[in-house]
Formats: sequence, C-alpha cells, structure tokens
Amino acid sequence: MDIIEWLDNRGIKVNNKELIKQAFMHTSYANEHRKNHDNERLEFMGDAVLELWCSEKLFKREPILKEGQMTTLRAQLVCEKALSMYAKELKLNEFLLLGMGEEKSGGRNRDSIVSDMFEAFLGALYLDQGMKPIDNILSEVLLPRLYNPNTGELQIDYKTKLQEYVQSDIRKNVNYELISNSGPSNNPIFVMQVVLDGIVLGVGKGNSKKRAEQEAAKNAFEKMVK
Repeated sequence: MDIIEWLDNRGIKVNNKELIKQAFMHTSYANEHRKNHDNERLEFMGDAVLELWCSEKLFKREPILKEGQMTTLRAQLVCEKALSMYAKELKLNEFLLLGMGEEKSGGRNRDSIVSDMFEAFLGALYLDQGMKPIDNILSEVLLPRLYNPNTGELQIDYKTKLQEYVQSDIRKNVNYELISNSGPSNNPIFVMQVVLDGIVLGVGKGNSKKRAEQEAAKNAFEKMVK
C-alpha cells in the first residue's frame, strides 16, 4: 500500500498525487536521487494548518479554557514528540522516502523526521483538498487528547514553561536566535539560544530548530527555577 491507497481507503480522493507523495520525501532521499523538491516547504504549510485546526478546537472546547490554558495545551498537543506519535499511530512513517544512510541510522522512527513529515503531509493534503480531510485525520488521533491531554506520553514543552515563568514576573517575551547550523543536510546540528533583553538565558542544540529551541528553553528554565 502507498499513501494514495491509504487515503483512498479513507474515502479521500486526491487530485495532485505527486504533491502528496512529495510530503514524504526527506531531504536525504531528494539529494540521493537528485530530486528538485523535498518536503520542507510543505512542512511550513502544514505547521500553519495544524496550529489553526488545533486553535479552533481549543477555542470551542467545553468547558471553556482561559487563554493561557489554551496556549499551554496547544503547545503540548503539537510538540515534536506528539506529532511523531500521531504519525506512527496512523503508520504514516511507513511511507517515508529516506536516503540509504538515514534509513540505516533509524530515521524512519526518529521523532524529528517523522513529525516534520506529518506536518508536510497535512500541508500537502490541505493544498489539495482543503480542511475537510485534515479534520477527519486529526480528529482521530488528536481530538481525544485535546479533552484528555494525559492520553499517551507527550513531552514537556519547555518553551511554554519558560515563557510563562518569565511573564509571571515581567510582561516580556523571550526570543530564539540561531547560533550555528552545521553538518550534512540529512543530519544537521542546530544550535539555538534563548534571549531576553539582550541577555542569553540558555543554549541548546538538536537536529532540528524546534528541538534546539526546546533544549535552549529547558536549559534556561532549569537555571531560573533553581
């Protein structure tokens, strides 16, 4: 079975099959096979679609949540670990196209790769079909956790915890800055720092900007609460 059959079994008839397949094309595969496109641009689109869907569901949730509660729960529901978990429950990671090295190193089950793929898939599906199939798929894996966030193991969102801690004292936002980006495209290392009023609060690194930001926030949060 490929992703088109998977969607067809759910009653979703796609128009642009190549766009959907592109969502599963990791940079390592694109480079190895000299493809012009990978799934990074679709990931950007999917991130926005996911946030909109989740925000609307949280806004309409009963009992009503306060703004801070909605922000915290949304961050928990769409963090890297959670997105990877949803994708694996749906077995979408089976459709990933990876370079040989990435495949051998366990990329098919790596949270950073699988979560990016899941966002790219949502982005491609939205561009092809609009919001209806997005709602169909996310309602299956994400909606139960929206009402019961302890369902499954979702990682701590240190970016939200840090922001809440800072704002409990001063009404200011922290910023994340890229320090460096090294390594090959199929296994990059990002180093990020979290800054408040020109002061570096923490530094972290990871194989995606999101993970590096989380590590920087964790580093800062743990220092501040000591």
